[in-house]
Amino acid sequence: MAFQPKGSFPKANDTPQTAFPGSPEKSFDSMINQIAEAVREKLIQQGVPTSGAAHVNAGSNPSGATWARLIQEGADRIGHSAESSSPFQPHLSTGDGELAAKIDHTLLKSDATREEILKVCEEARKYHFATVCVNSTYIGIAAEALKGSSTKAIAVVGFPLGAAATATKAFEAREAVHAGAQEIDMVINIGALNSRDYSLVLEDIRQVVESSKPFPVKVILETSSLNDDQKIIGCALAKAAGAAFVKTSTGFASGGATAEDVALMRRIVGPEMGVKASGGIRTYEDATRMIAAGATRIGASASVAIVTQRNTGPAGKKNGFHSGEEALQKKPFKNSLY
Repeated sequence: MAFQPKGSFPKANDTPQTAFPGSPEKSFDSMINQIAEAVREKLIQQGVPTSGAAHVNAGSNPSGATWARLIQEGADRIGHSAESSSPFQPHLSTGDGELAAKIDHTLLKSDATREEILKVCEEARKYHFATVCVNSTYIGIAAEALKGSSTKAIAVVGFPLGAAATATKAFEAREAVHAGAQEIDMVINIGALNSRDYSLVLEDIRQVVESSKPFPVKVILETSSLNDDQKIIGCALAKAAGAAFVKTSTGFASGGATAEDVALMRRIVGPEMGVKASGGIRTYEDATRMIAAGATRIGASASVAIVTQRNTGPAGKKNGFHSGEEALQKKPFKNSLY
């Protein structure tokens, strides 16, 4: 069953009223619920269990009846907040400490060494970054190095293509959590999303969410590879599958985060979920622009330069920049935006 919306999807520069009549909130609720309802009906037709597939607050918006029907079908996750019970409030950070607490300090290059991972963890402890984000092979090292600090270890799953089998992603997530990961950043099945195989996309996310419990999952959409309709549907599916965040990019595609995409994603997922901007964020100005657009988390390898408001420049050397990512700046992955 192909999903046929009752109205056109809004583009990033549209106001919600141009696509759906009524208030902006009702317009987007209506659109997202159309997507979720179509996915639910398709799953029922295919005999796919829907348990665990709902992830919204059914009692807090005008369209709660739709999600109540999902509960009746067996859903068991409702109203989870990504980071706290407080809704998202767009604002600029007032200091480096506040900004640092929103940053996932990232090292995802394929030839990263143990010494580089330890250096990133040392920086994260020093500057009190929210997390250190590494490939799953290094999650044990990172988790051990971060013990006793406020910084958590993140593992990426299905990275960077998102094309691994669902069972493989779920296994990788379980192993990463077992090794010490406290958050999981998974790549959505981009091919399935492009093919409109929404039940596969939903189940792919749902299984990783289940495998990662009790820790939150971020779903990387790879926004530079999607049109606005696909971004909207991807966000809605991530929300329905129980993810805690949606995330813009892997940093390994043709483009990274944009303020326009972050704002669109925030409008779609509402205040209950986190939005992570990643890919190409190298300066303080980049980071605060993303936060103003709606991001609650920033993924970056130039994190030290960002919080100290230093300009890394194309070579990562201007104004005395000496980060644990020096090796990444000197010898970058061919397509990496981190």
